[in-house]
Amino acid sequence: MSDFASLRTTMVDTQVRPSDVTSFPIIEAMLHVPREAFVPDSQRGAAYAGEALPLAPGRVIADPRVLAKMLEALDVGPDDLVLDIGAGLGYSSAVIARMAQAVVALEDDEGRSADAGAALAEQGADNVVVATGPLHEGAAQHGPYDAIILQGAVEDLPQAIADQLKDGGKIAAIFIERTLGVCRVGHKSGGHISWRRSFDAAAPILPRFHKKAEFAL
Repeated sequence: MSDFASLRTTMVDTQVRPSDVTSFPIIEAMLHVPREAFVPDSQRGAAYAGEALPLAPGRVIADPRVLAKMLEALDVGPDDLVLDIGAGLGYSSAVIARMAQAVVALEDDEGRSADAGAALAEQGADNVVVATGPLHEGAAQHGPYDAIILQGAVEDLPQAIADQLKDGGKIAAIFIERTLGVCRVGHKSGGHISWRRSFDAAAPILPRFHKKAEFAL
C-alpha cells in the first residue's frame, strides 16, 4: 500500500509550490485533503502522479497544479460562497471547502454526485452541498456566488453561469481557442464580467460549453 500522506507532501513540494502557488490556504488544503479518496478506485495509485485523471468520456479530474493555480488566481476568501462546476468526485470541492465559507459542488451525473457526497461526508467536508443538474445551467437555487470555478474547459461561458456570479465576484475558467487553452479570471462589476489572462492550461471542453455554430446564408 502506498504511503499516501508522503505522496501528498511530495505533490505539494514538487508540483504545486514550483508552479508559483504561494497562498498558504491553498497549500494547507492540498496537504490536508486526501486526493486518493476522490478518484476512481482504478486511479488511486496515480492520485499523486501530477496529471489530470480520466473520470468519464470528456471529463477529467484536474491536474493538481492547474487546480492550485486557478484557486490562486481566484483568491477565494473565508466568507465566500463558491460554485464548483463539474466537481467530479469532489476533490476540488473538498480543497475549496477548507478555504471558503461554503461550496456548492455541481455534477451532471447522479452516480458521481452520490459518490462525491459520500467521499465529502467521509472527510468531514460538511460545508459542501452536492447538487445534480446540467452543468451549463449552474445552480441558481443556491446562488448568487462570490466565486465560480469550472473543472473543465469552455469555448463560451453560458449566460446562466454569468448571471449567478455576484457583482464584485470572480470566476475562473479555462478557455479553448482553436487548439490552445488559457485560464482566465473574470471580475464582475456593474453586471459585466471583465476577463484577464492568468496562465496557459488545457482540459476537455465541458458538455454544452461549446461555441454555438454560426450559420451563414
